[in-house]
Amino acid sequence: MNRREFLERCSAAGLGSTLLPGVVLGMQASGAAGDTPKLPPITVETLEAAATVAGIMLTEDQRKMMLEGVRGNREGLEAIRAMHLPNSVAPAVVFDPLPFGYKVHRGPVPADGADDAGRIWVFPEPDISGLVGNEKRLAFATVAQLAFLLAKRKITSTELTKLYISRLKRYDPKLHFVITVLEDRALAQAAQADREIAAGKSRGLLHGIPWGAKDLLAVKGYPTTWGAAGFEQQHFDEDAEVVKRLDAAGAVLVAKLSLGALAQGDLWFGGRTRNPWNPKQGSSGSSAGSASAVSAGCVAFAIGSETLGSISSPCTRCGVTGLRPTFGFVPRTGAMALSWSMDKLGPITRSVEDAALIMQVIHGPDGRDKACRDAAFDLAPVDLKSLRVGYLESSFAVPKLQPPAPDAAKPEAEALSPEARAKQQQQRDASLARRVYDNRYDRAALEALRGMGVNLIPVKLPEFPYGSVTPVLSVEAAAAFDELTRSGRDKLLNGQEPYDWPNTFRVARMFSGVDYVQAMRARSVLIEKMAEMFRDVDVIVTPSGGAQLPATNLSGHPAVIVPNGLRGADAPAVSDAAEGAQGNVGGPGTPVSLTFLGRLYDDARLLAFAAEYQRRTGFHLRHPEL
Repeated sequence: MNRREFLERCSAAGLGSTLLPGVVLGMQASGAAGDTPKLPPITVETLEAAATVAGIMLTEDQRKMMLEGVRGNREGLEAIRAMHLPNSVAPAVVFDPLPFGYKVHRGPVPADGADDAGRIWVFPEPDISGLVGNEKRLAFATVAQLAFLLAKRKITSTELTKLYISRLKRYDPKLHFVITVLEDRALAQAAQADREIAAGKSRGLLHGIPWGAKDLLAVKGYPTTWGAAGFEQQHFDEDAEVVKRLDAAGAVLVAKLSLGALAQGDLWFGGRTRNPWNPKQGSSGSSAGSASAVSAGCVAFAIGSETLGSISSPCTRCGVTGLRPTFGFVPRTGAMALSWSMDKLGPITRSVEDAALIMQVIHGPDGRDKACRDAAFDLAPVDLKSLRVGYLESSFAVPKLQPPAPDAAKPEAEALSPEARAKQQQQRDASLARRVYDNRYDRAALEALRGMGVNLIPVKLPEFPYGSVTPVLSVEAAAAFDELTRSGRDKLLNGQEPYDWPNTFRVARMFSGVDYVQAMRARSVLIEKMAEMFRDVDVIVTPSGGAQLPATNLSGHPAVIVPNGLRGADAPAVSDAAEGAQGNVGGPGTPVSLTFLGRLYDDARLLAFAAEYQRRTGFHLRHPEL
């Protein structure tokens, strides 16, 4: 019998409209399906409206002909929905960022300069004078400095761990960056590290170093909340792979840090995470707590994640360093999935050197994340004379006010009150003033690079409809949180504005499967275009925002974000000084940043170059006054 006959017989047997396998799985699940409202029937009129959404023309006869097939498709979906697929189940299709013919280096790691754990130390030995006994200086020390202090037994891991836990508790009421302090676990790890170091058993440069995890990384025995209301008591029975690797390296996990709900922004169920340079501002996100805690000297480093700006944006706002690795370089096993084809885990630190030390530990396949590739991370000194460095020429031009798009005068815009339209205009003016002001820092960076002997090569970002392809992120995210939307539990999330996840997930369901595949095919075109852009350069320098952000997240290229100075007293005022307001961005005394882009799986060389720029400029040595 066909599917419809099967469903009719199931109905006669009292099974309703649910397929039998779905009934069995539903009995095993926690009963979430019972909370989902019953769907209205599909009619010819429904298909007429759906055709308008899909952007196709259908005659009445065509709609009638489609009706049986569309109803059958939805009935088939019910069986899949009844499986209650957990967030950890990835699609069978795996995104590959490599263009045709691209060779990934898998050579052996060179032994010169290796430490006891076989990892490479190519940077100058850090200055550790004046750190011991000075809480403030010690709290803001780099991982490299702390590693040398621990190795020389000037301090203990227990002392350092207690220092950071104390600071987390002291500043969390002001900055809202902690979800869970892992005090017992951390002190046990620190005590073990001290015993091993005293016995001469080094696990490497991260041994005994306290760190914080963005709370989308599972840690056994503790809640993993994803920052979202309704998930506060969620637990997993296994540590995330990155947590396991840092545990094995002897690092001490002291806290699970905040993220915007389901990895969006800086608003979570406990409030809004703040920028240590100006606590009236949000820290941006979604790696909100990771960037804020590192900036405030409350952890030595943190792990964040990026799908479309979630490392770049908070690092810029909070004035810290971030590495967004090549897609597929760090395993995501045990991390919340938002977009399987775009999610990346990476370190947030106080220096590029620190990011390199952490990347040495966390990169490489684990046999479970199918997207994770076996590629070498060969950290070596960079030869500035031989390195080909490009810059996105148009991105360094002084910004100008763009004329409104032809469709700007939409009915909904006309419906705004005069006060609302005036506020919109004020925000646009403030944004332009800030970008014009910040441009001086971007252009100064180019001069600093030339002063280092770097011959800058102008390059152009490919012409490509980036905004038309980025909906693949929201489509995958809507699938990852399918039951959240269908059950109506999305109403529990703090953010309910048009740009927040609940509305975004609903909109994404109107993006057809055909359109998703077409967008992914367009990404294949982008991959080839990006490969062509990198054909003549090894590294590209760019302002941290703009079109490069969606371009490189879609193509999977790595990025290093570094502090690039502080806005002066003459900086334009914010457009809205209210606490946590969207317009409360920038202003005097807040950080700006610069981004370096690299070739696929060439993260080590990218980091080495960015570290050289950072050493020459020293902007990372500035810290907020708390």
